Amino acid sequence: MEEKKNIPINGGYPLHTFEEVEAIYQNYISSPEDRKQIRAAYDFILEKHKDQYRKSGEPYYHHLVEVAYIVASLQAGPATIISAFLHDVVEDTDVEVEDIEKRWGSEVAKIVDALTKIQRLKLSKLDAAEFEAEDHRKILIGMAKDIRVIIIKLADRLHNLRTLGALSPERQNAISKETMDVFVPIAHRLGLDRVKSEMEDLCLKYLEPEKFSEITKLLSHKAKTMGKSLDSIRKRIADILFENNIHFEIEARVKSIYSIYAKMYMKGHPFDEIYDILALRIITDTAMRCYEILGLIHKTYTPVPGRFKDYIAMPKPNMYQSLHTTIVSGNGNFYEIQIRTKEMDEVAEVGVAAHWAYKENSGYNSRREQQEIEDKLHWFRDFVSATNESAESADFSNISRDIFEANVYVFTPKGKVIELPNGSTPIDFAYRIHTKVGDSTTGALVNGVLVPLNTVLKTGDMVEIKTSKNSPGPSEGWLSFVRSAQAKNCIRKFIAKKNADVLRIEKIAKGRQSCLDAFKDRGIDEPDMMELIDSPKVLNYFHFDNIEDLFIGVTNRKPIPAAILEFLKIKKQVSLNVLGGQKRIAPSNTPVYCRGGGSRLAISLANCCTPIPGDDIVGYITKGKGISVHRKTCPNVAKEENRLINVYWRSDIETSTYPVDVYIEANDRPSLLVDILSTLSVAKVSASSLHASTNNTNFVVTITCTLMVSDAKRLSDIFNIVQNVPGVFRVTRMIH
Repeated sequence: MEEKKNIPINGGYPLHTFEEVEAIYQNYISSPEDRKQIRAAYDFILEKHKDQYRKSGEPYYHHLVEVAYIVASLQAGPATIISAFLHDVVEDTDVEVEDIEKRWGSEVAKIVDALTKIQRLKLSKLDAAEFEAEDHRKILIGMAKDIRVIIIKLADRLHNLRTLGALSPERQNAISKETMDVFVPIAHRLGLDRVKSEMEDLCLKYLEPEKFSEITKLLSHKAKTMGKSLDSIRKRIADILFENNIHFEIEARVKSIYSIYAKMYMKGHPFDEIYDILALRIITDTAMRCYEILGLIHKTYTPVPGRFKDYIAMPKPNMYQSLHTTIVSGNGNFYEIQIRTKEMDEVAEVGVAAHWAYKENSGYNSRREQQEIEDKLHWFRDFVSATNESAESADFSNISRDIFEANVYVFTPKGKVIELPNGSTPIDFAYRIHTKVGDSTTGALVNGVLVPLNTVLKTGDMVEIKTSKNSPGPSEGWLSFVRSAQAKNCIRKFIAKKNADVLRIEKIAKGRQSCLDAFKDRGIDEPDMMELIDSPKVLNYFHFDNIEDLFIGVTNRKPIPAAILEFLKIKKQVSLNVLGGQKRIAPSNTPVYCRGGGSRLAISLANCCTPIPGDDIVGYITKGKGISVHRKTCPNVAKEENRLINVYWRSDIETSTYPVDVYIEANDRPSLLVDILSTLSVAKVSASSLHASTNNTNFVVTITCTLMVSDAKRLSDIFNIVQNVPGVFRVTRMIH
């Protein structure tokens, strides 16, 4: 047992008893069984933690009672209150999660297990740089499983802050820093303003004690000097509302110490220029009454321009609703007035807990409750999804920053509010709607006007995204201006997939060509080759599911074409030597013939102009190499006269494919090469030896490649297909 220290019990806060916790939850939990289970949880921790004490000296179970008191004040359900009592029992005693499940069921066990895992991270002892990445990710993932885990953890942290005086200055600073980095943003996004404000003030007390003391003194003086004026305004407004038969409650509010600190030291405002230090809060029965009260106040007092905010029409993402206006009193002092309904006030104080409050005998279902909360807080649903999808801690850190620091609010055409981080663009908006919307974005309208996709959005903008099924998808250029991590991740995934598709297409083409070269060397053309190798016998032997995977394997040299030929038992054909060593190809494999003595010479197709059946051709008698067949338009034979000979395409030649070198010109754009290769693949055209280059002056891309085609008509059809690819403006044959 640790030695007790001379430190104020519970940090000077009132120390609550179980009976006080019980008095709260009995107001809304009447089930004898539920009450029995809560009492059993309290008795259980009395026994298990009986020999444990806190640094401040009081028995450890007091901390558990305080946490349960906080969550009960939020009208938490039985499972949550039980979990609040038990949240440290697995970590600090010999109790296992399985013991919790046997005694209180799987629901409580899951909550306690999640809280135990979070506690074991011991984040406060980690290096600050490491905390920002991996461990920030872990704690948020753990908390995102169930909204009730978040509520209990926030209550746990709040009570720990209240008793920080028992710890060393180093631990006070570490815990305060961690609270500001992790827990305060979460409390803010859940709308737990009461919890958030108290956390901020307590953290400031330890992180900036001199400034905390300074602001406390200034605030006390301000309240004394302006108190009478505020009372006068409150009485006058009350009289006006009575006269107009409006039901209302009116109370004074003092701005939190941390909020004043933020304005003074983060935004550079002198204390005397902070106009909402003292405020009046008016609570009425309907939203319509709120606007009526606003009108009466503006009729009576001069409103300060630019200080009116309508959070009723446009609620904050944490569901906060209220009207805010700042008025000038007769003595020149400024006062903020907040106007809201009772329900809005509950949400303003306890945020999601106002909707999450346990309601007995109403068909309560914890799973449905969780879904309803996620539906109300759609950012929370997106956040849970992000935790499941983001494996990289750096990416996750950016995603969580997007969610917790979002402060640009724009509208969909149907009026739905979408929150985005500062600097967001229509692309960020599109991806926040849905990944498919972002991937197919072609344009955007902001407030009805067509704008560039890198336009920075402002709060209040109405954004409409134009999409197309034929969109080439996102480009790497988008990464230079999108702001949200969600959009960046989606763009990177799309580009990576497209690059993988391009690589696959290129490997298929290369493997196909390697096989074709090897089979042609055996006197077998492409149709016959495909018939031989695109068969279960070959595919099964080499362990491939389809012919495309086989071609990829050939590109990777597993197998090599020779192995396929050997498996099929295809031997190399022997050519005949005649007429002074000239080679004569078997007639059935020769697509071109000539009449007369030249018919005994070897005939080959020229590589410079790559003639194919259907082209107008001419033969050129080479020295010692037979006849080379050229297109008649080939500049390499245009000036020849004595060595040209008439040649003809055979009419009985079997269908085959021939290499044709082509030249493509297109306007540069994202995914151009992918679209061209995909178009060729769909048309079942093999492409190889592909090379692309860009002219940075006019943004024109030139692409050269070799296509395998059967004849001139087929080539013409392919040209028409390629020219229909967006951006392509010229396709021609090349002559070397």
